Amino acid sequence: MTNSIVVLIEMRNAFITARLTRSARAIVKTLLIAIATVTFYFTSDLVLPQPAAAYPFWAQQTYPETPREPTGRIVCANCHLAAKPIDVEVPQSVLPDTVFKAVVKIPYDTSLQQVGADGSKVGLNVGAVLMLPEGFKIAPEDRISEELKEEVGDTFFQPYSEEKDNVIIVGPLPGEQYQEIVFPVLSPNPATDKNIHFGKYSVHVGGNRGRGQVYPTGEKSNNSVYNASATGTISKIAKEEDGDGNVKYVVSIQSESGEVVKETIPLGPELIVSEGQTVKSGDALTSNPNVGGFGQQDAEIVLQDASRVQWMIAFIALVMLAQVMLVLKKKQVEKVQAAEMNF
Repeated sequence: MTNSIVVLIEMRNAFITARLTRSARAIVKTLLIAIATVTFYFTSDLVLPQPAAAYPFWAQQTYPETPREPTGRIVCANCHLAAKPIDVEVPQSVLPDTVFKAVVKIPYDTSLQQVGADGSKVGLNVGAVLMLPEGFKIAPEDRISEELKEEVGDTFFQPYSEEKDNVIIVGPLPGEQYQEIVFPVLSPNPATDKNIHFGKYSVHVGGNRGRGQVYPTGEKSNNSVYNASATGTISKIAKEEDGDGNVKYVVSIQSESGEVVKETIPLGPELIVSEGQTVKSGDALTSNPNVGGFGQQDAEIVLQDASRVQWMIAFIALVMLAQVMLVLKKKQVEKVQAAEMNF
């Protein structure tokens, strides 16, 4: 009896030890996965750097309510100062709960290259913002036809905010491949949404090619002209490197009073001044490296009631029938008159 109790106690202890061992292994495994995840999170951008989607993010953060100012200007123009043309194609009218396409064209010379953030020459990127009327939105994938999917391609559409899915932003995208951006749009249905009404609506579109000249903080980018902030003589032009390894030029301007004003110019724009040259306040110290620009255009679209179209077709058919009957009646009268004259 005693031996049996001892055996049972040993079996219980062995079972408890096994459970503790399994629990310890599970905890260690969880910790290792967590450490690996955190390590990958902080090092993935260093090992596999991703392209930065900068300017749509800035617009969303700086102007969270709407990308269109009360004056009608789209806020992208605050950073992209040069004006360039764009074109937009939308149907004149659409029926409720139908998918149609809006095409934004951003033409430019593909042989042009812009100044990158590091001062090197790179290709231009493009982006667009499409402000649809309330109720309109990007069509879900199951509503888009195969033909339209081919036109859309791999374009990723992002709503401007959670509250405004009728405002869509795209970009930055490689300009050589996306000079035409196709938006698959789903029209609303007034029968299911009482806030939507049939009628004419405005569509606002903005399109950009290239980097901006001003950051939202007000600082200039290296894709801009740098000017002298004082009048005087350029006493020195030095090439320096900051702690992050970024190279820049420091232009020292000595005024008549002897005060020295230093202008810091990043790599990108080319210097057009030299030491010993006299400049005035506001004079350009560099060339203008910008080859891109922003443009916007407005359009109109009619949300058409299908029954109104049917009644219009019926009315036109009735008018045409009446015209035909009048012609036939006239022919009949002419025959009667001719027969009377023969008698």
